Amino acid sequence: MSPVTEPIDPELLPLTAREGPEGLSVGGVALTELAERFGTPLFVYDEEHLRQRCREAVAAFGRDRVAYASKAFLCTAMARLAHEEGVLLDVASGGELRVALSAGVPAGRIVLHGNNKDEAELRTAARAGVRHVVVDSFDEMDRIERLHGTEALPPVRVLLRVAPGVAAGAHESIRTGGHDSKFGFGLADGVALVAVGRAAKSPAMILEGVHAHVGSQVLDAAELAAGAAAIARFAVDTGVRELTVGGGLGVAYEAGRRPASFAEWADAVREAARGAGWTGPLSVEPGRSIAARAGLTLYRVGTVKRIEGVRTYVSVDGGMSDNPRPALYSSRYEAFLPRSPRAPRPLRARLVGKHCESGDVIIDNAALPADIGVQDLLATPVTGAYGHAMASNYNKLPRPAVVFVRDGRARLVVRRETENDLLRLDVGGPADDLGAVAGELVAARE
Repeated sequence: MSPVTEPIDPELLPLTAREGPEGLSVGGVALTELAERFGTPLFVYDEEHLRQRCREAVAAFGRDRVAYASKAFLCTAMARLAHEEGVLLDVASGGELRVALSAGVPAGRIVLHGNNKDEAELRTAARAGVRHVVVDSFDEMDRIERLHGTEALPPVRVLLRVAPGVAAGAHESIRTGGHDSKFGFGLADGVALVAVGRAAKSPAMILEGVHAHVGSQVLDAAELAAGAAAIARFAVDTGVRELTVGGGLGVAYEAGRRPASFAEWADAVREAARGAGWTGPLSVEPGRSIAARAGLTLYRVGTVKRIEGVRTYVSVDGGMSDNPRPALYSSRYEAFLPRSPRAPRPLRARLVGKHCESGDVIIDNAALPADIGVQDLLATPVTGAYGHAMASNYNKLPRPAVVFVRDGRARLVVRRETENDLLRLDVGGPADDLGAVAGELVAARE
């Protein structure tokens, strides 16, 4: 059967995905049942898949040498799961820090990132006693020293983020390690060396190491190794004791792609670091490679529009508000019908969302079963990273619920937003009695 029409590749599905009488199940629960119980759109995560990926990362790099990049997907259940599996938490804002702490993750197992941390974020991190603050600029050093001097906050243990001049990744927007980057101290122009000197002498900072991240969605471990070699040489020259080479390991979003394994990644970056003279510990920060394939998104088809001689449009009840990556990065996905996961997919259609936006395209040229129709349940796999995390309320759509499935049980970990939630922060108030009518309509719909 040609690649254009063949069924969805099992390598794109969560590890516990199985076909049964009710179609595809994950974690022992039928996707059709989940849609009926929790509604759509819906983010579904295979908990066993998440745990196994955490374990594989720890096995490859060692305990306390893996920090989950929580920007990929974070809620209290995910933070707790990663901690239970021996993984540190990498957070990039005060909000992510709050979620991790609320999940019961000890501050000493949290690393704070961010290219523009404000005083409130730095104050919280210092008082909590996070494992490391990854310092990104001289202005941030100014803030740390000011807080230390005026509020008597304890000195923070820091890693310095370095831009090594090596950029990798599938799209310009996710290449972070080049010289022209908003992140880190430049290596090529000598700024990183100046930063090391200042941090080492500052009473407000305890310099422990350096950090670099060259980009995301990298399928070839050799690209990540090149970044590791550059930062390792700098780490050796400066005499620091900690080296973090970031994350960036990619995943397959479409059939026929093969990303490196954690073990292959570990071998490549270790060899590169050793070649540069580094003999100390090596840490990494995977995010997408832990969460992406573990999750899929369920939608309900609402419209099938056939334009003779042009194309077919299939519209679902979500879109760019729950998966902005196709619009942002031209990211490509596949789709299938959970009722018949092994069905051929000869129909070519543009899979679109319900937003008032022509660019609200989930898959531009999707392969779908010929009998797809209104009210069909449709799934897009490999959406566990940067779907929920980047979701918005565009067009005032409530954000979807998140469900974890394992051993035949489903548990709601993030509830679906309601239309009342959309008004919760609105302080304008009704101008007249029409406001009361609008409130009654919202209540009736819920």
